[in-house]
Amino acid sequence: MGISLDELQLAARNHGMPLEALRYDVTPVGLHYLLIHFDVPEVPPDWRLRLGGHVERELELSLDDLRARPAVRRIVTMECAGNGRAQFEPHVVSQPWLAEAVGTGEWGGVELAPLLEEAGVREGAVEVLFGALDRGIDGGVEQAYERALSLGEALAGDAMLAYELNGAPLPPQHGAPLRLVVPGWYGMTSVKWLERITVLDRPFDGYQQVHAYRFRRSEDEEGEPITRIHPRALMVPPGVPDFMTRRRFVEAGPCRVEGRAWSGFAPVAAVEVSSDGGDTWSDADLEPAPDRWAWSHWTWTWQAEPGDHDLLCRARDTAGNHQPLEPEWNVGGYVNNSVQRVAVTVR
Repeated sequence: MGISLDELQLAARNHGMPLEALRYDVTPVGLHYLLIHFDVPEVPPDWRLRLGGHVERELELSLDDLRARPAVRRIVTMECAGNGRAQFEPHVVSQPWLAEAVGTGEWGGVELAPLLEEAGVREGAVEVLFGALDRGIDGGVEQAYERALSLGEALAGDAMLAYELNGAPLPPQHGAPLRLVVPGWYGMTSVKWLERITVLDRPFDGYQQVHAYRFRRSEDEEGEPITRIHPRALMVPPGVPDFMTRRRFVEAGPCRVEGRAWSGFAPVAAVEVSSDGGDTWSDADLEPAPDRWAWSHWTWTWQAEPGDHDLLCRARDTAGNHQPLEPEWNVGGYVNNSVQRVAVTVR
């Protein structure tokens, strides 16, 4: 089954990061991947963030109120849970990502946990719900985009409310005036255009939580919730491309190959590269990440010999998680972190 007009329409609204942008420690804003579920909403001039629910005291905060609080800045790599979806067979109908649904931003804002502590979370609270301004229909249900985190993750993690990206005010397409950023988790968790935070005394049962973003091998399976980013390495395709096929062409001799690697479970421990389709592997040189939740830069020198080659790269984190050679098919087309393959002709 080919890509449908509906999927092309999605692909025209959203965009991936060109892989040559892996050269940057922090992705320029216009190159960072982008996924908009419904519409970029119109933000009311009297916008306020409202925090309520199962708390002792409700809070209502303007953007100036948030900016007056102690600020934090974190360099965070964010990846879409559907990255790699277009490579699945049989075809999964949705946003047709290849491998470019990723980017790293320097997010500025305030930590989430102190706001929850100020509101006074009441006994019996179990989850924190984040509600957005963007609204539409998904699965036949009209809804605002909403996602929840466990109370423990909201209080103990590095989650933050961001009003800046790369040192400038958050742009409209990335969630202005305020968005959630949950480091280490796939991008669907970092709710954009945030307008309300609600502490719940029961698990959230909305569509985006209990149906979407679950790993299901069949339609009638309940599935497992998708949470943290699985390890991945990507390379900057070397040489120059053919316009249509994107096949690469390089000259014989020493060839510098570079890329980035990341994991939402633990720091990256190693990156390996293969030039023979995965029969043999060599260790790349791995640099420390610029921040705990940011990608790491890696390099490898390839002695390129004339002919056709398949370059592969794969990452392993310190918790022992690693990339598979082949993806595991699932209904939503999620978590395809199989190794990247780049076809190269050496001249």
